[in-house]
Amino acid sequence: MIPKPAPVSCALQSSAAVATGKALRYIGVSDRPRFAHGHTMPVRQLSEAVVNRIAAGEVVERPASVVKELAENALDAGAGHIDVLTDGGGRRLIRITDDGSGMTRGDLELAVERHATSKLIEDDLLDIRTLGFRGEALPSIGSVARLSIVTRHAGEPHAWGIAVDAGSKSEAKPAALGEGTRVEVRDLFYATPARLKFLKSDRSEADAIREVVRRLAMSRPDVAFTLAGEERSPVTWVAALPGAPGRLARLADILGTEFRANAVEVQGERNGTLVEGFAALPTHTRANALGQYLFVNGRPVRDKLLIGVVRAAYADYLPRDRHPVVAMFLTVDSREVDVNVHPAKAEVRFRDPQLIRGLMIRSLQEALTREGRRAATTGGDATVAAFRPATLPQPGWDWRRSPARPDPRGMPLAPFGAATANVATAFAEREQAAFDVGGPSADARADISQPAPDLIDQPLGAARAQVHETYIVSQTRTGMVIVDQHAAHERIVYERLKAALEKTGVARQLLLIPEIVELDEADVERVLARAEELARYGLVVEPFGPGAVAVRETPSLLGKADAQAIVRDLAEHIAEWDETLPLERKLMHVAATMACHGSVRAGRRLKPDEMNALLREMEATPNSGQCNHGRPTYVELQLSDIERLFGRR
Repeated sequence: MIPKPAPVSCALQSSAAVATGKALRYIGVSDRPRFAHGHTMPVRQLSEAVVNRIAAGEVVERPASVVKELAENALDAGAGHIDVLTDGGGRRLIRITDDGSGMTRGDLELAVERHATSKLIEDDLLDIRTLGFRGEALPSIGSVARLSIVTRHAGEPHAWGIAVDAGSKSEAKPAALGEGTRVEVRDLFYATPARLKFLKSDRSEADAIREVVRRLAMSRPDVAFTLAGEERSPVTWVAALPGAPGRLARLADILGTEFRANAVEVQGERNGTLVEGFAALPTHTRANALGQYLFVNGRPVRDKLLIGVVRAAYADYLPRDRHPVVAMFLTVDSREVDVNVHPAKAEVRFRDPQLIRGLMIRSLQEALTREGRRAATTGGDATVAAFRPATLPQPGWDWRRSPARPDPRGMPLAPFGAATANVATAFAEREQAAFDVGGPSADARADISQPAPDLIDQPLGAARAQVHETYIVSQTRTGMVIVDQHAAHERIVYERLKAALEKTGVARQLLLIPEIVELDEADVERVLARAEELARYGLVVEPFGPGAVAVRETPSLLGKADAQAIVRDLAEHIAEWDETLPLERKLMHVAATMACHGSVRAGRRLKPDEMNALLREMEATPNSGQCNHGRPTYVELQLSDIERLFGRR
């Protein structure tokens, strides 16, 4: 039997506890305050300096945040011109000068105090009509940097200046300034060195400042902006005329001339809420959503609502990996939107988000439908660039001994003049040999007869040839048009499906033998869960065992469609559907998938009457400028563009 150990005395226990405590303190455990089971520190009031720096952490995230707050103050002061100068990406210097109304001495001294503002009407947070209203920006900036303000009010005999250095405020003193306000911020975050470690390179911070100024310039085309700094060349956006033309001119200055050439005006109104702006054609897109801008009552905001709105409005036009360029300006009653949900005022919350969403989607769709037959101007420019002649041959180059020219279909062709290389007996024969350039590169002969004048005057002209059994070449009064027959017919079939659904429903054709499609069990469940909606588009599916479905009917518009491919593609789309999208938007994906499988394929030879019929149908079909995947259906070349290629202009 093992004897029990002798009891340890209280003194020994205390010694053990002390030793254990020392060991814990050695590894840094016991000395830490424990907050899980109770407070070990008394409650105390934070000092004003700490409070200001906490507020600065919410408002002043980076130099671009400082520029945003100060430029918004200038806009609220009624400035007509705002100059922004930075150095070191805004770390060393930020200087913003405006010609606004300025401040009196009393206002200036209050402006650097916390929670002091001149922009709230009777302290009503539900009626905010200005960009800045919190009254925290200036004291927050002054708590982490060296801040100086010089301002002159029209009612003052001279300007006044004040300085705030890491929270330490000076007295207001007389200063020299003609009009408006000049704010300088030097050595940003010098009072909180740890914040400097989280800043990016000077160029990255300068780019962020540029984006802030760009957004403010887009929101106020009536105000001139100048942006300068050692990281960039100075750029000035002059004040534009009021109204839509001036707004488009400012957007073109910022987003580029291509946006202006491909922009569609957007307008809509519902229940006192107004949406205006411009959206690019579906064929003018980007690889990301950074070109989408939303302004609410003149305030640039980043709102997830806009991303969903644009995705829904462009769902009929764009592939999944492309994003359009849009600038939407929303005017709503100040009591219907809460701008006080984010310390930096970068987000807003609407009282009725469904009304806003529906209005914006409808306005965008109406604008795109109105201009749906237009193709992006960049398509013609790219085509002209592709036709640029190669480098001219050097003197002494013998065309008879040139290497074989590759045929577009992969078959090598004989060198230029090879057919007459052995003919050297008669002068006339040698002269005629210069006109023998080998076989034609196209696989269809152009119609040598004159096209009907009434067809040439049509927007898409008269069909003259089919090239490589894929592209239709037509002649217009002022140039030529190249049409992708598959993309064009795909859009036509898709619009027919939509129109049939709205009127009488999609006509169906019964399959003599049901088509069995094997799928993953999860995909089978998803497809069958949408069987009723699919039937509205003429596709009738039924369960057929645990891992398959049976297709009994298909849309008659598709003719002899590949049911296997249609169902498999639909299963993939359903698995990726965003549940926040409405059902009608999801069903549009169904119609688009069916249209792709039921349209005229590339490689099918068309007769002249068929080509002209396709062109006339494109002219009568909305949104025919783009296929369901966002690709252009045709490219137009003006005669002047062709003449430039040959040096005629």
